[in-house]
Amino acid sequence: MAGNTWIIANWKSNKNIAEALDWVSKVGPQIPKNENLKVVVCPTFTCLEEVKKAITVSNFPLMVGSQDLSPYSEGSYTGEEAGRILKDVIELSLLGHSERRKNFGETDEMVSNKVKQALDNNIIPLVCVQDENVSVPEGCKLVAYEPVWAIGSGTPDTPENDQQIAQVLKSKYGDIEVLCGGSVNSGNIKSFVSQPDISGALIGGASLNADEFIKILKEL
Repeated sequence: MAGNTWIIANWKSNKNIAEALDWVSKVGPQIPKNENLKVVVCPTFTCLEEVKKAITVSNFPLMVGSQDLSPYSEGSYTGEEAGRILKDVIELSLLGHSERRKNFGETDEMVSNKVKQALDNNIIPLVCVQDENVSVPEGCKLVAYEPVWAIGSGTPDTPENDQQIAQVLKSKYGDIEVLCGGSVNSGNIKSFVSQPDISGALIGGASLNADEFIKILKEL
């Protein structure tokens, strides 16, 4: 495994605390202990603290990420989760996902502000881009390419096309790591991560099932 391989579970709006802890108890012991393998789980905000506790107590090689964070610092921003508060329980934050851009009207400017808040609080920003023309904010070193039509469709993009997009992004932004997203599962993960410029995957639906997620890890 040359360089880092990131395998990131994005649960979206799924799993209560009990379900989240059950997943952690199953997946945690099965994660290979390899310093170049970065496994991250991004649960709902409700589950963050309990998931973090469970991982810490059991010393699992599993990082915790949030699915979003506020573009503002602390203050009068009802409903927002500030980076300074989140940094106690997360190491990474998933920003600019296509579902947030579509359903909540997030703009490149908002995503850029979120990246700044993440970096100011030592949180790794993972920015999602839907094509090679979407802006990657300054300071962001981790990018997930997620073609909108592939998300939740069961039909992923081809590894070869993802590789081409990754090359374009790296030529534009330099020293970044590019992940693939959109219907990645245990049956196709190897074909994606074997591409020279793809450093892992952002996994949605397939990450919800602990057994399937373990299969993904075993395919690496």
